[in-house]
Amino acid sequence: MSHQVHCRKYGKTMDGLDYAPFPGPVGEQLWQSVSKQAWQEWLAHQTTLINEKRLNVMQAETKTYLAEQRELFLSNQNVEVADGFVAK
Repeated sequence: MSHQVHCRKYGKTMDGLDYAPFPGPVGEQLWQSVSKQAWQEWLAHQTTLINEKRLNVMQAETKTYLAEQRELFLSNQNVEVADGFVAK
């Protein structure tokens, strides 16, 4: 049986992540409250932000920005979108 969580993005019980995406308390909190579906959607959005905004993921400011956007996305709040990006 897969790990089940009450997904904070969708507000219902869904399949959870197979493992914590990060070490430490942040990863544990995500493992306990984010579904696989929501996490995959976040990863796709994060990739779009990185590519379209040409972010350098080695910079501390970028890591902070992406962490803030991740929390907004997973909490169903308004997130930034890349200028000119049109989803297919």
